[in-house]
Amino acid sequence: MTTAAASKSGIRILKAGEILFNEGEFADSLYIIQKGQIRLYKPKGKGFIELAVLRTGEVIGEMAYFDEDGSGRKRSCSASAVTSVEIIEVSFAAFGKTMQSLNPWFKTIINTLVTRLRKTNFRVKELEDNASVNYGKAAGTYEFMKPIEVMRVLGTLFLVFKSHGEIKSQSLSVHKRTLTLYTSDMYQIMEVKLETIINLLVQMGLMEIQDDEDKLPLVILLRNVEMVRQIFMFYNSERHITDEKKIKISDRCEMIIAKIIEKGSGNVIDIPNLRSTEDAPAKFTRMYNLNPVLDDFKSKNIFINPSALEDGKNVGLFGDVIILEGVNYIEIDFSKVQKLYPVIRFMNAVRKMNLEKSGES
Repeated sequence: MTTAAASKSGIRILKAGEILFNEGEFADSLYIIQKGQIRLYKPKGKGFIELAVLRTGEVIGEMAYFDEDGSGRKRSCSASAVTSVEIIEVSFAAFGKTMQSLNPWFKTIINTLVTRLRKTNFRVKELEDNASVNYGKAAGTYEFMKPIEVMRVLGTLFLVFKSHGEIKSQSLSVHKRTLTLYTSDMYQIMEVKLETIINLLVQMGLMEIQDDEDKLPLVILLRNVEMVRQIFMFYNSERHITDEKKIKISDRCEMIIAKIIEKGSGNVIDIPNLRSTEDAPAKFTRMYNLNPVLDDFKSKNIFINPSALEDGKNVGLFGDVIILEGVNYIEIDFSKVQKLYPVIRFMNAVRKMNLEKSGES
């Protein structure tokens, strides 16, 4: 260990998704979580075995300090930030000085507990290696959040907030203890998957995490419980149809939809010279002026043309592109676009997360 590494201690900040350390890396520090959540996992094939989610006040990476088996103090698993994280890094050199100052009896107890834990971990690894694991529909495909798992989490969130939510700042408030009673104790939902969905809902602005009376970030505010139900119902309907009929919206299509909603209904006009009869009603009665949207993207050097909305056309959000006097219009069901946009955002966020965790992104 170098002098620089040995003396290394202090506060570190991690962004969500940032790797703290990888399995097998040389270790010279342990970490104490000051704020946020860290996920522990073990890579396996194209996927991962989720181990745990650690929070404020918990310690990570201490096991490597006690390695005396010639492994060179290597990390036994990988760790990454679930949310933005503030941690205190403590060098093994500094930790060793503290250990030396302990009563010999305490050192014996600590070393005994570590040895027992290591033997248990080794036995678990043997069982994992002997087990056949299928991570997805196709061989070799890893899917961290399967649709049925998304439904389980969303359904439980809806149930808990409807049953136990207290009105607070135009939201429903639930303490994490109450939620854990259902998700972990009753329904056996993996904590890391619950946290993943919660973080997605926070990013979408549908949830907020606040401190409780003990100054711990354990109060969850849900701003729109009906939107959670809507996303749940979407996943339920999607699992009953064939793959070719499922909604698939590209990133570029989602970007345009987001901009259309941001600019509001002011660009929506009735279709002129509409020809509709009782026997053949028009599918779309309104159209949207796309020019302000396209100009906005162009000003940011993002070049997108109306053809990117083809995915939305396939699911009935849009119709044909109409050019009138040099202006690009598209037939639109604006209310349907508004209703489906949060679902599309959530669905695409889950898809991207699965790709990232499978190493295919």
